[in-house]
Amino acid sequence: MKKELSRIAPLRAGVVTGIVVGVASITFMLICGLFVLIITLLGAHISIPPGFFLLIDFLFGPVFYAMAGFIGGLIGAAIYNLVAKWSGGLEFEFRDLEPTSP
Repeated sequence: MKKELSRIAPLRAGVVTGIVVGVASITFMLICGLFVLIITLLGAHISIPPGFFLLIDFLFGPVFYAMAGFIGGLIGAAIYNLVAKWSGGLEFEFRDLEPTSP
């Protein structure tokens, strides 16, 4: 059975992408925080306290990435909708699965 994706709701795509990217950024922030900790423990001399970077990293990183994901999802869905009008959109094939016994 073939189905065609002819439109994506931009606001919903923005929300979903914002949440996914925001949650994924937490992992990225943890890795960045680990690097700051390692650099600090190795005795690197920097003029700004490492705690400042960690604070900014954990407080603003996920928010910034979630906002960027929302905007990216919104713009991406709008662009897809324009292209889908000209190209017909993505085509998907679905098949029914037989139920498995418990």
